[in-house]
Amino acid sequence: MLIKWIITALLFVILYQLFHALFVMLSGAEKSKNMSKILGKRVFFSLITMLVITLSSQLGLFTFNEQPVSKAHIQKQTNIAKQHPQNANTKPQPEMQNVD
Repeated sequence: MLIKWIITALLFVILYQLFHALFVMLSGAEKSKNMSKILGKRVFFSLITMLVITLSSQLGLFTFNEQPVSKAHIQKQTNIAKQHPQNANTKPQPEMQNVD
């Protein structure tokens, strides 16, 4: 349970660094070096967070949700269509013509 609190705290630090860099960016261009340092810290904390998640998962401190088991779908084809004779002639056959 403690590891989840640590991960949550790291995510809040990442959000704080992101908004802090936003306010520095909006305040003026003379602090651009300061903003890049803040964004660099955010990248560093993101890397630390990913490492903590990966290592704690591998050590068994917490487990991810299991993936659902997928079943193979078997499609059965049935021939219910009536087959018609193929003919290139479009003129009706003599036995099919109406005689008036």
